[in-house]
Amino acid sequence: MHITPLVWVITIAVTIAFFVYEFFAHVRKPHEPTIGESARWSAFYIGLALLFGVGIGFVSGWTYGGEYFAGYLTEKALSIDNLFVFLIVMTGFAVPKIYQQKVLMIGIVIALILRGAFIAVGAALIENFSWVFYLFGALLLVLAYRQAFTHGEADPAQGRFMSFVRRILPVSDEYNRDRLTVVKDGRRFVTPMLLVIIAIGFVDLIFAVDSIPAIYGLTEQAYIVFTANAFALMGLRQLYFLIGGLLERLVYLAQGLAVILAFIGVKLVLHAMHVNELPFINGGEPMLWAPEIPIWFSLLFIAATIAVATVASLVKTRGERGRPLIATAATAVGGDGAADRPHPGPADAAPAPTTPADTDPAAEPADIEPAEARKEFS
Repeated sequence: MHITPLVWVITIAVTIAFFVYEFFAHVRKPHEPTIGESARWSAFYIGLALLFGVGIGFVSGWTYGGEYFAGYLTEKALSIDNLFVFLIVMTGFAVPKIYQQKVLMIGIVIALILRGAFIAVGAALIENFSWVFYLFGALLLVLAYRQAFTHGEADPAQGRFMSFVRRILPVSDEYNRDRLTVVKDGRRFVTPMLLVIIAIGFVDLIFAVDSIPAIYGLTEQAYIVFTANAFALMGLRQLYFLIGGLLERLVYLAQGLAVILAFIGVKLVLHAMHVNELPFINGGEPMLWAPEIPIWFSLLFIAATIAVATVASLVKTRGERGRPLIATAATAVGGDGAADRPHPGPADAAPAPTTPADTDPAAEPADIEPAEARKEFS
């Protein structure tokens, strides 16, 4: 698959244009999206992603088209896992719902930038060191185990990383609309809104650790890796508000993702054996007997795993919609592939930053206590 620099420039420019439009058309003015608005834009971005994959198939061949669709499905599933943690972080910080769009938008942009950097590094490693497939495969197998069996107990607002941030930044106890800083008594403080964005950015960094090796296990084409990630992140903001009530019911999503990560990890190890160059393994000779898993099988396996995890979750939680959201989400996202990914403890452990009844008489009333914020998601 040959991608010219011009195609790269156009692709990146169009991606940036979409996010700029999103900001000025939907995010700049704080509001809570309606279900209809979220559904329309989610359908638009999913449809656009599917059309792009069909275009790759027609232009570059269906082998690459299949790699794109497998990568897109994997990244979309991992992105929904992101939504669990975004939800937990914003509930833990009691972010007023009308400002959550801005937090999500900034978090998604940070995620795309971080993944872009990881994609570039991954492409350089793969091009120069075939043994990196062993590393990626082993990493994914470890992450799959953690995803399936590790359950975090930490409060995202009170974890070690956020405690470090609070030590180095002067923090206000109150929100001031959607501002990131506020001046009090001649001194500038950062608001809880900035802390939320920092926490989301940290979560994005952790998620990129399993996201990028996973998709490189399905394709070695950096262009497919980038576009699959970009389309998976586009519309994620709308999806958050569209399926917010459904998130708490996807209790088997973590296990489904663990199966997918383990499958791709095995696929990577087999590929590494097939192209082996390490002198201390098989005398530096490729092990041609190692099977290469075809992309059509990968696509079917990933789609079937996501479908089974979703259906099983909905069957399991039928009639259980009244249970506490935080406890459910903690179970669902409980091992994520990284020991330090912030997961919440009990719902009543969330901190209680409040919104201003402060010096700005024009400040919008947004004083939502943590308990009230949780009710919004129930």
